[in-house]
Amino acid sequence: MKSTNPFLGKSSRDAYGMVFYDLAKDNDRIVALTADVPGSVRFNKFRESWPERFFNFGIAEQNMMGAAAGFAREGKLPFVSVYAIFAALRAIEQLRTDIAYPNLPVRICVTHSGISLGPAGPSHHTLEDISILRSIPNMTVIAPADGTSTAMAMSAIQEHPGPVYMRLNRAVEQTAYETISKYSYGKANLLRKGADLTIIAYGASVGNALLAAEKLQEDGIQASVLDMAFIKPIDRNAIIENGSKTGKILTVEEQNIIGGLGSAVAEVIAENNLNAILRRVGIPDEFTLAGPYSELQAYYSIDPKGIVREALNLLDQTS
Repeated sequence: MKSTNPFLGKSSRDAYGMVFYDLAKDNDRIVALTADVPGSVRFNKFRESWPERFFNFGIAEQNMMGAAAGFAREGKLPFVSVYAIFAALRAIEQLRTDIAYPNLPVRICVTHSGISLGPAGPSHHTLEDISILRSIPNMTVIAPADGTSTAMAMSAIQEHPGPVYMRLNRAVEQTAYETISKYSYGKANLLRKGADLTIIAYGASVGNALLAAEKLQEDGIQASVLDMAFIKPIDRNAIIENGSKTGKILTVEEQNIIGGLGSAVAEVIAENNLNAILRRVGIPDEFTLAGPYSELQAYYSIDPKGIVREALNLLDQTS
C-alpha cells in the first residue's frame, strides 16, 4: 500500500520547502529571505508564486539578518534560510543583537548543517552552531530527525512568539518517523524503550541511533532512544527519568561535542545529582575532514555501526 505520508523518504530540507510553501499559501505575512541559495534551501517554488515576498540578499548574510528583524518589527513573519555555517557564524552578531535581543519572531531555518555537505570540508561544515545558538537568550533551538519530523517541527514552532533556529540536513536522513506524530514544544519524544542504556540524539543522528538500537537488540541489549529535537529548551525531565532507569546515557550528535547536546545533558546530570554514566559521541575538538557524507559519519562513529561500538564501550564502564 502506498504511504499517505508525503514526507516519508524526504530529507529535512525538502520537507521544509514543502511545508513552508503550504504555510505561505495561507499566510501572506510570511516572507522568505535567503543569501544566494534559493534552490538549495527549497525556496524556488515560493519565489515563483510570490516574487514580491521573496528577497535574495546575495552574499550578504549579515544584512539579511538585519532586514529580517525589520520585517518582523513591521508585522511580517520572516523565514530566513541559508547554509547553517553562514547563519551561525558569519551573521551571528546580527542574529544575536538584531533578532534575539528584541525577541523577534524570526524563523532561521538552516540547511546543510553538521557535516552533511561532506566534500566541501571544514569551511562549510557546521560544528559549532548548537553550542552558539543555545547560549543566546530568547532563542529556541530545534533539529528534527527526518522529513516527517520536520513537518512536525514546523507545526510546533508555528505560533512561538520569539526567534527560532531550526537545523536541517542536506541529505536524506535515516527514517525515524514512519507517520506524522507530534513535537510538543520543549519536549523529547521517546521512540524506543530499553532498560540497559539511553541513547539521546537529534537530527540525522536519531535515525542512526534507532538502527543501532535494533542491532544491539540482536545481542540482547535493550536501548532506549530519545529524540531530543528541542535542544533548547531541553527536556530535563526526560533526561532524568530515562537516565535514572538505565544508569547509562549515550549522546550522539553531528556537532563538536563541546557545548552541544552532550554538554547540555551533562549539565542536567550534574545539577540533579543523577546517578548515571555519560558518554558523548560527536565530532571531537578538531576541524573535520572532507569526504562523502556516509564515510564521514563512519569516521566519526556517528553512523549506526559507530553508535553500536560506542554503546558497547559505555556498557563496559563500571563507574
